[in-house]
Amino acid sequence: MNRITQCLHGRGTVSAVMKHRHGSGAVPGRYLAFAGMRRPVVFWNVTDRCNLSCTHCYSASGPECGSGDELTTAEALTFIDDLAASGIPLVIFTGGEPLVRPDIRELAEYCRKKEIKIALSTNGTLITGAVADMIKTSGIEYAGISLDGATAATHDRFRNTPGSFDRAVAAFARCRDAGVRCGVRVTLTKENQGELGAIVDLARDLGARRFCLYWLVPCGRGSDAYERLQLDAAGVIQALTLLYEKAKEIPAEEMEFLTVDAPQDCIHLLQSMERDGSPDLPDARELVASLNGGCSAGDRVANVDPRGNVYPCQFARSPEFLIGNIRERPFSELWNDDTSPVLARFRTKRPAITGKCGTCSWLRLCGGGCRVRAYTRSGDFSGEDPFCYVADSPEDRAVDRPAGRDPGP
Repeated sequence: MNRITQCLHGRGTVSAVMKHRHGSGAVPGRYLAFAGMRRPVVFWNVTDRCNLSCTHCYSASGPECGSGDELTTAEALTFIDDLAASGIPLVIFTGGEPLVRPDIRELAEYCRKKEIKIALSTNGTLITGAVADMIKTSGIEYAGISLDGATAATHDRFRNTPGSFDRAVAAFARCRDAGVRCGVRVTLTKENQGELGAIVDLARDLGARRFCLYWLVPCGRGSDAYERLQLDAAGVIQALTLLYEKAKEIPAEEMEFLTVDAPQDCIHLLQSMERDGSPDLPDARELVASLNGGCSAGDRVANVDPRGNVYPCQFARSPEFLIGNIRERPFSELWNDDTSPVLARFRTKRPAITGKCGTCSWLRLCGGGCRVRAYTRSGDFSGEDPFCYVADSPEDRAVDRPAGRDPGP
């Protein structure tokens, strides 16, 4: 996760991060990415069912998905007990569409009772006024609502459902009226890249407090559309530059900008700050370095699917990356099992990375990008990330280190 706004306006953030990193109390959500703890944010796909069938869905969800083997309410509550006992700081309900699960309120209220923070990842189309009130009163603190276009034509084409744009836009007003903090989630592709600036402007008009840009990862239905929709290097750099400029323009307290699924995005950010002579560059460099190699999968992030299977992240859900199942062993045991070969691969990946990523001078900061993309392209977990757009040129390397420190490999 590349936290553009926190790095751009980082004064005070570093000291706060260090305080929470060495403390024992609860960590505020805005510092979780930097907390350095192995109590992960858990992305919980509570169901595969969804009222939409989106072209780029990483879990291939839809109206006909889901089966009788999803975790029961009783199993889900036992899972929450285990998360609470483990000190898990945040659970993100996702899917499918989590709002189609009948017991979603009960699960949220139980998380709140167990003092686990809760967020919701939703397409927004099912959020009526009553549902917005339910989100608020159940203890869900944040709702990330997907917008994949600034127009109905673009968004509805991605979502394969006419009217989904209008309903998602309406969801923001309903959440705002109910007192629910909201943000925009957008997956950027060749088909909507020209609307990125307009989507940011729309998000601001809707009162979104966060703008989170996702890149395609080849999993679920996203695998089928990956080659057709994935941006090239020029498109990625153009998008990152736009977000950087927007993050400078829009006050941090109004809207936070971040990108997901490409740890190498931090390099573009640091280079941009250096070119601008940003006074926040030293703190930004320290924040990025504190992530110890970018990707959070298998360390600060975990995924649990509707059937209780545990994976390093929501995009690493192939059989090769299965850690175990919570019906057989508690999540806490699985996550803290030092003999797990899957977790070992994700937690010690950097020394083994090969190809251009293995020899790149930025490896220490980005950690070699996304291992799922590397594995999908070559069948080699240690291979280079094919999505990387970063030039490894000597004139840009100064930003990789504080003055006087050896840059390392």
